[in-house]
Amino acid sequence: MRTLHWYILRQVLASLVVSVAVFAFVLLLGNILKEVLALMVNGQANLGMIGRLVLLLVPFVLVYALPMGFLTTALLVFGRLSADNELTAMRASGVSLASLITPILLLSFSLCVVSGAINMFVAPKCKLAFKSIVRDVGLKRLGALLQEKTFIRDEDRIVYIGSIDKSGTNLEHILIYELNNEGELASYIRATSGQVSVDRTNNLLHVSLQDAWQTSIQGAWRSPIYLGSNVELTPVSLTNARKRAASLSEMSVTDLMTQLRIVEQSFGLHQPELPRAELELAMRVMQHMESDVTMPIKVEIHQQVSFSFACFGFTLLGVPLGIRSHRRETTFGIAVALLLVMVYYSFFILGQALESHPEYGPHYLLWMPNFIFQAVGGVLLWRANRTA
Repeated sequence: MRTLHWYILRQVLASLVVSVAVFAFVLLLGNILKEVLALMVNGQANLGMIGRLVLLLVPFVLVYALPMGFLTTALLVFGRLSADNELTAMRASGVSLASLITPILLLSFSLCVVSGAINMFVAPKCKLAFKSIVRDVGLKRLGALLQEKTFIRDEDRIVYIGSIDKSGTNLEHILIYELNNEGELASYIRATSGQVSVDRTNNLLHVSLQDAWQTSIQGAWRSPIYLGSNVELTPVSLTNARKRAASLSEMSVTDLMTQLRIVEQSFGLHQPELPRAELELAMRVMQHMESDVTMPIKVEIHQQVSFSFACFGFTLLGVPLGIRSHRRETTFGIAVALLLVMVYYSFFILGQALESHPEYGPHYLLWMPNFIFQAVGGVLLWRANRTA
């Protein structure tokens, strides 16, 4: 029995390493093209910084690559064992399917622990560090945050920049449309060029315009007014940008629990003395408001925890499906794995979409794919153990 266990376990481990590496590479490449490529093209990041960014992305992609890789491994290995009639020979020698896959189930459960540690602690911290580096690069070259030939809408203005040089500090062909309180065009400023600079000491962004003209619109067009050859606009504070609070997806599960407790305590303040009917109404309103505020935090907590059990559910479902497929083709296993992954992740997408509707219980919806996959996989595994 030990020989059979090691035989199957070696094949699973070999296939698992390759599958996880392939999925991690594909996911990593997609994130690099999305996040890092722009920094490379603009010359904003050297090789050392790019290496750090890639390493920070590795835990984030492993969260998804581990379950996908284990599902693909289960389909491929047990599909091949079934196609080569090796499982039939093992069963003929009196070994049950349940005993054969016991090491695989233990391996999947251990990977659930590893996936949980990455998903709940390592990946959020790495994601926060990644975003911080990208944001700091943007603050060093703020011109890179501006897009040329694009209308950029602010609270009381619309900015259009014709071109930006490679340094990200020199601008040309600038148009600034000033809006009034009703959002209507009040005036516009035209400048042939401009510069962007950063005051690191005071955390201020300075924008200066060269050869700027302003045209005021007060019911009718007025003649342009020459503002000067060097016009300084009102500095923009960067304090809030540097002290940006971490988003929910960038918090570990302990940080999320702390944030949830703080929010719940803010709604648990002592209520004033009110008549019974008014007090009940006030309590219902407060509970509804609390659900609206805390639901996104609960969704993120349940997502991190429930997603950690994906490996186990994928194993229970992948083993009997691989045996039933009775095929050893790699393309078939990958196709089935991708289909099942899409079904699994659709529940998480739906749960995130419904986080603003606490009446639907989206945080409980995130556990549905685990229950469904484990239940269906358990039934299929039980039937395979009886009929094989």
